[in-house]
Amino acid sequence: MQIRVLGSAAGGGFPQWNSNVGLNRALHEGTTAAVARTQSSIAVRGDNDRWLLINASPDIRQQILETPALRATPGERGTGIEAILLMDSQIDHTTGLTLMREGAPLNVYCTRQVHEDLTTGLPLLNVLDHFCGVRWQEIVPDGDNTFTIANLPGVRFIAVALSSAAPPYSPHRADPHPGDNIGLVIIDEHTGHRVFYAPGLGAVDEALAGLMAGCDTLLVDGTFFTETEMIDQGVGTKTAASMGHLPQSGERGMLAKLARFADKRRILIHINNTNPILDPDSPERATVAAAGVEVAYDGMEIRP
Repeated sequence: MQIRVLGSAAGGGFPQWNSNVGLNRALHEGTTAAVARTQSSIAVRGDNDRWLLINASPDIRQQILETPALRATPGERGTGIEAILLMDSQIDHTTGLTLMREGAPLNVYCTRQVHEDLTTGLPLLNVLDHFCGVRWQEIVPDGDNTFTIANLPGVRFIAVALSSAAPPYSPHRADPHPGDNIGLVIIDEHTGHRVFYAPGLGAVDEALAGLMAGCDTLLVDGTFFTETEMIDQGVGTKTAASMGHLPQSGERGMLAKLARFADKRRILIHINNTNPILDPDSPERATVAAAGVEVAYDGMEIRP
């Protein structure tokens, strides 16, 4: 099994195209050691040369061109991507689907709640039916039973519902449902190695902690360093919790939650452009490193 980080940033990427604040400005001016990042997505390969794309960000074209294994196969048209699995229905995780319309029908795996959002409030799947077509496979996030992806041998998955709000365009925005946002356990059938992937993780209860304890690598939400980060930088009015994210700092923050899994490889992904851990020379990055936690970057590979 092979996992490749295609994009490690949160929505908007880094630098964000219309931001002149903090590290965004520093990167434009060349005064920081931080490096640019595209929007969050990973790809998983099993025993053959086919790949599962997990989330389809608006940066998917760039990500594919920078990953030769995902490019066109021999012939007039083709791709190394076998299927797409969606963790939620957020814009930064789904709108890349529209750039994949020029080809064969797309094999899309997602929960019923995500499918509802993408055929109503944000009807991307309806639009794609007029181009390449969509073959939908439902994911049931029961946190127990494994499932497989067709033509992706050697890898199994477990989906678990996470506590999170649906996007603003969801028909049930004010009424959260299990399946609006999921975490994923990716299992190497040969080695037994388990990777827990959750780019949108707002809370870790005991049941979820038990699931994480059974994994070897934790690839989890690194969106914000503090609860009021966007407010403090003058670029937003929402807290991390209100956006469904668990910040790294604080007695109940992500670093504190990850401390109980010191025997695991722990990696932060989905990092917002406001987060100071993007700067490898920052005190916040030093705090993360001192906790034994890594920061994902575009092109990072995980080979269990």
